[in-house]
Amino acid sequence: MKRRTKIVVLGSALLLTAGAASAATASDAPRPREAAALTGTAKLYRSAGDDITFSFDAHLAAEDKADPTKATGTFEFSHYLNGQGARAEVEVDCLLTGGKVAVVSGVITASDLPGAEGKRVGVTVHDLGRHDRLGYSWASTGSPVDTKELPKCVSSAPFEKVGKGTGDFTVVPWQPEL
Repeated sequence: MKRRTKIVVLGSALLLTAGAASAATASDAPRPREAAALTGTAKLYRSAGDDITFSFDAHLAAEDKADPTKATGTFEFSHYLNGQGARAEVEVDCLLTGGKVAVVSGVITASDLPGAEGKRVGVTVHDLGRHDRLGYSWASTGSPVDTKELPKCVSSAPFEKVGKGTGDFTVVPWQPEL
């Protein structure tokens, strides 16, 4: 094949490839970022050796930006010491974030703590990189079993420290139109 023909064939192939790539990119147009999110897992630090873990996968979709009670997802927590304790799975019913702080609440859907299912709990996370902090509603209200009617998106200040090397919380800040 002559050099000129090779150049034309190669150029045509490159144009076809570029056209296909741009068509694919156009169909994969960026979606708006979610309105808020809280994800990650950490173990809390306790000098007595308690095994306490929190995991979050909570999201507020972009189209629900004006209503944090439309948040979806789950979170889990467990607390054991000397073989005694409990765990719970929670369905998210509210998520509020501001900067690197998130407050999430939900209703316990499964737990080995008798009487906990159906109770609302709230958790606060402060995403500080390797020094994340966490708080929870039952710090001031007592056991979730004893809490009567906790409102949505209510928790305590993030007073607990996560264990060294365990905090990987990520907070996507909520930016409502005010």
